[in-house]
Amino acid sequence: MEDGAGPAQDVAAFTPDHVVELGRLIRRSREGRFTVQQLGQRADVSPGLISQIERGQGNPSFQTLYKLSVALGLRIGDMLDNAVAPFEDQLVVRKPERKRLQLGEHGLVWELLTPNLQGELEMLRTSVPPGFTNEENPFRHRGEECVLLLHGTLEVSVAGRHFVLEEGDSITYDSGLPHWWRNSSGEEAVIVGAVTPPSF
Repeated sequence: MEDGAGPAQDVAAFTPDHVVELGRLIRRSREGRFTVQQLGQRADVSPGLISQIERGQGNPSFQTLYKLSVALGLRIGDMLDNAVAPFEDQLVVRKPERKRLQLGEHGLVWELLTPNLQGELEMLRTSVPPGFTNEENPFRHRGEECVLLLHGTLEVSVAGRHFVLEEGDSITYDSGLPHWWRNSSGEEAVIVGAVTPPSF
């Protein structure tokens, strides 16, 4: 099964109530469009796992959620955003309360710095491990993005233009263009990124 790789691939922010809500979201987005089997084929996720998630069971991996979001035409953030308070009622995000997402296959760790993804701005703190690269699978999402490197070094490529960022450097680009990151150093790189509108 896709979620058998262990906790390193799990969405750490998930609670049992969140998994139930996630299952309802997937079912609502699927019904009238695809059967469970059809969605499984589109997303390359087993129908059994989809049924399990729709019943609010398990702790689906980021890879599974990403595949389902693409197949259903959703943002991955639609699946991760479980804010209870309305946006205007939640202003401060305490460090221990950040929504955290770890992608075990690649080692990236994202932390949401904004209260949720319902506003016009998204801010993420991202830890990029040594050796990481997504050159073969570039990011591409709507909006404009600014990345500030807090620690380490990071190579950034935007639509074929290549840049090397040192601590304190920032880069701003149209995130609709294919872009990728590479950490060729022997230490973790830490960045803070802002995206508008939210597209995660």
